[in-house]
Amino acid sequence: MRTSLPRWLFASIACVLLAACGKTLGGYPNHTPTASLVAPGNSARDDKSVYMDLIRQMQQQGAYYASLAHIDAYRQRFGNAPELRRRQADALRATGQLDAARVIYRSLLSGEQAAAAWHGLGLVEAQSGHATAADEALLKATELEPVNAAYLSDLGYARLCDGQTAAAKDPLAMAAELDPTNAKVIANLALWAMLTGDTTRADAIMQRGELPASSQDDVHRLAVQLASRRTRTATPGAQAAGAPARPANNTAGTDVPASMLQRFTTDGTAYEARP
Repeated sequence: MRTSLPRWLFASIACVLLAACGKTLGGYPNHTPTASLVAPGNSARDDKSVYMDLIRQMQQQGAYYASLAHIDAYRQRFGNAPELRRRQADALRATGQLDAARVIYRSLLSGEQAAAAWHGLGLVEAQSGHATAADEALLKATELEPVNAAYLSDLGYARLCDGQTAAAKDPLAMAAELDPTNAKVIANLALWAMLTGDTTRADAIMQRGELPASSQDDVHRLAVQLASRRTRTATPGAQAAGAPARPANNTAGTDVPASMLQRFTTDGTAYEARP
């Protein structure tokens, strides 16, 4: 029998939307309530798989500092497994210790944690403002796990932040096809549509994806921030790279596969003629 486990109290950590790209990649929270964390009792600590599950739970709920303490405790008892090292890197990245996280991720770029390590390294490079290195690492993660919607979405989001609106299209569309109920994936796809100038399509994507009104507002604000930033950095007289264009109609600039747009729009026939 499992013994009754005491609960920990953790301060709430607000999910802050990205104010300037590079701080938090793909900065849209999942819209599910965060459960209270449960401290592992002695029986849990004695079970290797149960203890790892509890560390995973801590990180899913944002308790990265607590997870670092338990990662050390797990290592003393059960050894330094590859997943444990990767989760340590994730926690270091989430707590702003980017250099330490980078070292661990690089040590895991081959073997069972390779895809997750490339993904984590890409996020570190994005947070460090190294757009090219971030793109290369995130692309490698998607090559190793081509059906991982989170990796694809983060790759597309990083490209949007770097002004590569056209290059962001394919990974974002693939991510939304693979995981059409994921709020973060849908928000990133809507952001892409908005940055092409197709705000009607973006709003339809968010509504069909059932994003809360607050998250829809966040997408609109981020689109304005990105467009403004690109306008400021554009050469005089040139159109800002990736700034919202003003297409002649709502289909211009949104060359996404028909099945994708039919799934997230109210106009079910508008794209049926597309290849």
